[in-house]
Amino acid sequence: MTVKVMTNAQTIRSNEDKKYLINRLKTIAGQVKGVSEMIEQDRYCNDILIQISAIEKSLKGVANEILKSHLATCVVTKIKNDELDIIDEIMELVRRLD
Repeated sequence: MTVKVMTNAQTIRSNEDKKYLINRLKTIAGQVKGVSEMIEQDRYCNDILIQISAIEKSLKGVANEILKSHLATCVVTKIKNDELDIIDEIMELVRRLD
């Protein structure tokens, strides 16, 4: 089974959705910067690891939001248009996200 990677595909998001996702990512970027500062300041390992875990959970939350939107829009549209190759694409995506 061959799954093509859709490098030219686009998803049009509302301005509200873009703003929400970008704000979440900016917050995460701030957290990453904070961890860098913690390392520079020789902070306790547990504190740094807890912050890294929070960053991972935040990124997972953003990924879940994008996945939910993808399933509700892109995938549904393709299935309605009998473009069932989307199923292989989703299975490959799930494999990569694991």
